[in-house]
Amino acid sequence: MTDRATPAILSSIDLGTNTCLMLVGTRQGQGYPIDVIADFATVVRLGEAVDRTRRFSDAAMQRTLECLTRYSLELKKFGGDPAHTVAVATSGSRDSTNREAFFDRIREKTGFQFKLISGEEEARLTHLGGLLPGMDPSLTAILDIGGGSTELRLASGGLSIDLGSVRFTERFQKSDPITDSDFWTMQESIDTAIINSKLPHWRQKSAPETQLCAVAGTATTLAAWFLELEKFDAQKIDRLTLSRGDIHRQVEELKWRTVRERESLPGVDPGRADVLLAGALILWRYMELLGFERVAISTRGLRYGVLNEKAF
Repeated sequence: MTDRATPAILSSIDLGTNTCLMLVGTRQGQGYPIDVIADFATVVRLGEAVDRTRRFSDAAMQRTLECLTRYSLELKKFGGDPAHTVAVATSGSRDSTNREAFFDRIREKTGFQFKLISGEEEARLTHLGGLLPGMDPSLTAILDIGGGSTELRLASGGLSIDLGSVRFTERFQKSDPITDSDFWTMQESIDTAIINSKLPHWRQKSAPETQLCAVAGTATTLAAWFLELEKFDAQKIDRLTLSRGDIHRQVEELKWRTVRERESLPGVDPGRADVLLAGALILWRYMELLGFERVAISTRGLRYGVLNEKAF
């Protein structure tokens, strides 16, 4: 029996196309928020080439399995149980035909049991988890730019589109740095996907005072770079607000830099440098086409949402 004075260890994993995130925390009694003990992030690039092959590669599975093995050991140090972890997989896994066999390997090796969630469910849970204290859920649109898809969600509903930083880097960046022609082709493809979706109609119907809040690695990396952080600092990044012009200037700089040059920028994880341009471009085009002048940044997201008692 668990001592009432000792909160149970809670844990969640968000396995995406590019990164694998694990949140470890406690919750005194019922309710929200989570008291965070540790928050892990590793670039595993599980969705590498999945857009083209529809399969996880051996190398990507090995990187991910090594990461999850380490997470399992770390979690046990805190007194957590991998079998009780809420582990969800998103876009890259939705596209892969060999995911079930890989999830079986993960369970046997680490104890983590993954659930594949839809884009709609991902958007709902990301909205639940991405909100920061003081944000009005009905007036905050959460934008989650992932490696394989992007979700935009209000409390009243949302939409997932197959626009992702890894997916679009693999499709359009054929040189280093990217050529003007490939850049404009990528931007045109992003614009077409947004315009042809239900998003413009949704934006017209949303309240004028609706604010945009971006979560996940693209947004937090752009924020860390803007702040020139030498070390990731969630407290400084949370609630930082960037203008549409700020994001556009970052896109323009990333456009002419090589991947190696991007790696040297303050706040930029070398594992994300190659896909950062595509992610930043997606963010800028969402802001431009949907009429958001500013975007708040949150280091929270899906891994927080799945630990909310109302989520599952």
